[in-house]
Amino acid sequence: MKTSEIGLSDNLSPSLNIREITAKSEWEDFLNKENPATFLQSWNWGEFNKSLGHKIWRLGLFNNNYLIGGALIIKIIARRGTFLFCPHGPLMRRENLRKLIDYLKDLAKKENCGFIRISPLMIKTPGNEKVFRDLNFRKAPMNMHAAELVWMLGVIPNEDELLRNMRKTTRYLIRKVEAHDGVEMIKGNSPEHLEFFKKLYGETAKRQHFVPYSDDFLNKEFEAFKNDNQIEIFLAKYNNEYVSGAMIIFYGDSAFYHQGASSLKYPKISAPYLFQGEIIREVKNRGLRYYNFWGIAPEDKPNHPWAGLSLFKKGFGGFSAEYLPAQDLPLKKSYWITYLIEKARKVKRRL
Repeated sequence: MKTSEIGLSDNLSPSLNIREITAKSEWEDFLNKENPATFLQSWNWGEFNKSLGHKIWRLGLFNNNYLIGGALIIKIIARRGTFLFCPHGPLMRRENLRKLIDYLKDLAKKENCGFIRISPLMIKTPGNEKVFRDLNFRKAPMNMHAAELVWMLGVIPNEDELLRNMRKTTRYLIRKVEAHDGVEMIKGNSPEHLEFFKKLYGETAKRQHFVPYSDDFLNKEFEAFKNDNQIEIFLAKYNNEYVSGAMIIFYGDSAFYHQGASSLKYPKISAPYLFQGEIIREVKNRGLRYYNFWGIAPEDKPNHPWAGLSLFKKGFGGFSAEYLPAQDLPLKKSYWITYLIEKARKVKRRL
């Protein structure tokens, strides 16, 4: 029987046990074997959350002292409620989930949490949905990350083939801006690069009317990944001004377009297209397999706030991957206050 066909079992091996992992090498060695890659379970993402003041646990599932599963757990304390959160995890066979959930229930009680939220890195299928229903989870009113429906590009083909697989308009605009004098591409991971990006990011937030991450958030995210060469800032410069920027995280076999920014001051200069081409080139140079453009809008929601950005991303070729939406396990009646608040936020943001 294939792993994907095994259901949840009440007869778990008595040799299974859960304990915290404190060695970075042990955690990263396990994660580097996982597919698909996710930086949201990485050691550095845990360190980043600690720097924000969150309490974290790196839980390992062991079978006779052999590590067979892992889950980064973050305690979120927010005005809307306190809960345990597992982003893009847990990374384990689904028949072992009950063992973890029982552990998390006890942990949530000790930490006075109202619910457990899991954003699983599991493809959305009826079988996978049933796994969480059988554990008494329900679909969360909103996601924590824009990574439920993502757009991915395999970068193994050579550049000519990648260009051929792009939308005709995208290919034309890349070549047009390549031929345009004055567009300069810059990349690096110095504090100066980050400052230029943050300024552009702030302008983008004002223009597009979204609540941006704080400077403190961006600074700490940058610092968490910088020392391992897992983050880089890409900037496009025209007429001595920065017109496009992105914060790219490199982890496992993939690169992730996690934060982006742009200016509309020079609308005739298609810098974002050349800019993305440079990122794809860097992904290839690092010997990685995939470029994850991060979240896109569903096909059936043409008025979604991300519709235009999604069209832009898809123009570079690639494929979509749809994961299960975030799943909640209510533990207290106070959960329903959180549920109503988040439901209202989702409606307000037209997501």
